[in-house]
Parts: sequence; structure tokens; C-alpha cells
Amino acid sequence: MKDGTTEVSLDAVLLNREHRVFHQRAALKAFGRPVLSITLVNPGPVKDSPSARQVMTHALHALDILLADRGWPVLNRKVRLDPTGPEALLVVNAGSHELKQATTRLEEEHPLGRLWDLDVIDPLDGPISRKTLGLPARRCLLCGEDARVCGRSRAHSLKELQRAIQEIIHAYREP
Repeated sequence: MKDGTTEVSLDAVLLNREHRVFHQRAALKAFGRPVLSITLVNPGPVKDSPSARQVMTHALHALDILLADRGWPVLNRKVRLDPTGPEALLVVNAGSHELKQATTRLEEEHPLGRLWDLDVIDPLDGPISRKTLGLPARRCLLCGEDARVCGRSRAHSLKELQRAIQEIIHAYREP
């Protein structure tokens, strides 16, 4: 296990994103069912840490419960623990829109859900967005505005974002 201090370059993160898309497409082609891509909201150059792995473990556990409760079998599951951060791909035998609705609710209701990025990709229609379902965009961790707008404009410092993330994790660990 890494000690959580290894920084990764932007090039490494972008290359990893290309690999993720490749694996998503391969899974869509192989199974013809929706793919659930799980990554973490983890700004900054350190992507892999014991804390990040713990957040991913909680995401996978919550998803296992959700999918079992809904009767949606996981046809394929791959979890990667790389310097670019933990991530997972699940092929789920479910309707894409229903899966996106359920995972969006999980992101919003679970105490750690704001730190999860649960993307649903349909084999025919591609990514299912919140907007497609008539749902609001994700909110910024700090100010409540559209998270993408804040991210693109760099409205908040990396230190502020990392502090907010650590506070969410700490609050979850507290009894």
C-alpha cells in the first residue's frame, strides 16, 4: 500500500482517464448492459491514500447494499488501486435511468456520498447525466453553487477543498 504521499502529474491523471474510458467501452461492448464507473472527488496531486481507499471501500459497500436491495445483479466488477486514485467499474443488470436515479440518491443521502462520483454509462446512449433525469447539478463542497462552475473557475483554493473533504470523512468516522 502506498503511504499516501506520492504526487501524480496531470498527464498521469489524463492518461488514466483515457484508460478508464477504454475499459468502460470494453465492458459496454462485452456485456451490453450499463456500466457504473466509480471514482472519488479528490482534488490535488495526491490521489491515492489510506483515506481515499477507505472512502472507496465505503462507496463499494453502499453500492453492494443498494444493488442487492434493488435485485440488480453485478455482472462484472473491477476495482483498481492506482497512484491516480482508487476506482471501480461495475457492469449492472439494470435499466440505466433507474440505476442513475438510485446512485444519484446515494450520492446525495449517504454521509460520504458527496465524495463519490458515480457515473452511469448506457450501452446505446452513453453517459446518463443528472440533467437528463431533470435533476440539479452537483453542488460545490464549499459554497453550494454548481460544482463544475466552481471547479472551472477555481473559485476555492485546493487547501479549502481538501479541508472540506477531510471534515466530511472525519464527521463520518465520529460516532
